[in-house]
Amino acid sequence: MSAEIKVPTLGESVTTATIAKWLKKPGEAVTADEPVVELETDKVSVEVAAPEAGVMGQQLVAEGDEVEVGTVLASVEAGSGAAKPAAAAPAPKKAAEAPKAPAGVQTQPTTSGPVARPATPPSDVVAQGAAHAPMPSAQKMLTEKGLSPAQVGTGTGKDGRITKGDVLSFLAQPPAATPAAAPVAPRTDDPREERVKMTRLRRTIARRLKDAQNTAALLTTFNEVDMSAAKALRAEYREAFEKKHNGVKLGFMSIFAKAAIAALKEFPAINAEINGEDIIYREFVNLGIAVGGPNGLVVPVIRDADTLSFAGIESAIAGFGKRARDGSLKLDELSGGTFSITNGGIYGSLMSTPIVNAPQSGILGMHAIQDRPVAVGGQVVIRPMMYIALTYDHRIVDGKEAVSFLVRVKQNVEDPRRLLLEV
Repeated sequence: MSAEIKVPTLGESVTTATIAKWLKKPGEAVTADEPVVELETDKVSVEVAAPEAGVMGQQLVAEGDEVEVGTVLASVEAGSGAAKPAAAAPAPKKAAEAPKAPAGVQTQPTTSGPVARPATPPSDVVAQGAAHAPMPSAQKMLTEKGLSPAQVGTGTGKDGRITKGDVLSFLAQPPAATPAAAPVAPRTDDPREERVKMTRLRRTIARRLKDAQNTAALLTTFNEVDMSAAKALRAEYREAFEKKHNGVKLGFMSIFAKAAIAALKEFPAINAEINGEDIIYREFVNLGIAVGGPNGLVVPVIRDADTLSFAGIESAIAGFGKRARDGSLKLDELSGGTFSITNGGIYGSLMSTPIVNAPQSGILGMHAIQDRPVAVGGQVVIRPMMYIALTYDHRIVDGKEAVSFLVRVKQNVEDPRRLLLEV
């Protein structure tokens, strides 16, 4: 008897994944619930475990292949201990003994197991400009949109196959006003260079950021915050806060989160989104907090952040940071945000223009705190200052709203008592 290893349900709106790495080889012993393969989705990596103990059977898909939910990846055969790997398939007969095929058409040896599609399309098809074979999910979307693979071109999947992400990127492109440029000649790599294929997560980050720039009318406004009061508040209550809340530390992020939430209540367009020809306004705040992980930047979401205390927000942020470093964030923790905050200051950034996380309409950027001379009451004094930035979608947020929002955040941080009194 054998047990199938299938692609599990990956989360809301996630239907495909890429085989990132096989953790077990055919013939190796596995235990129940032991990870055997790592999948990479558009958002996070997912490990798939063996359903029962036994010996790894044949791998039906290769690393780099895109697979859909429910696809059988391999099997676990009955037995204990390591077994010898399955014997390699006999080499195909000499070309002289094989039936001749028409010029330009590749042939495959006949096997008793599943037969993979050709790694590359026939040369005569390539000569006619047709695209590589699309993945099932990509083909479904092409059919729904009335497109042909040739319109999308060569994909980013293994061996140039078209993925669902390639179709989405094609659909997001504005109509070409001029004939397509001639194909660019392949790049010649220098021997001192290393070529590394982009991970699915990195490709998704690149696509989403470019889609946001192509779709939204992005504009950034700046201000600066005197952090003296926030630093004094943190220094005075840090120990008592940590003691009362079981080790949860008081940081500046919760102060900015609370300041932004209060400002969003006052300027709801920045917490809204455009859906077709409608605007969706919200009476809640699902706050995305950008954190760095081993595979890139991710934005986990604190749901109903407007109902949480300072300690609740700090605890959620600390948990997200740890799970991002461990690569254990769940898919449902990365969706549903209505507004985001990113802190480039932890890396030393003095000023930046963050890009909104579509379909959100705004993102607040925090930066490094620096002692700078400022004028206070006619006197030049040294104060800990931070530049803050708000990038917003000008299609839905007017300049007056954006500037007023950022001024309100500044006021709330410079005088945290406003947050307690809700003024």
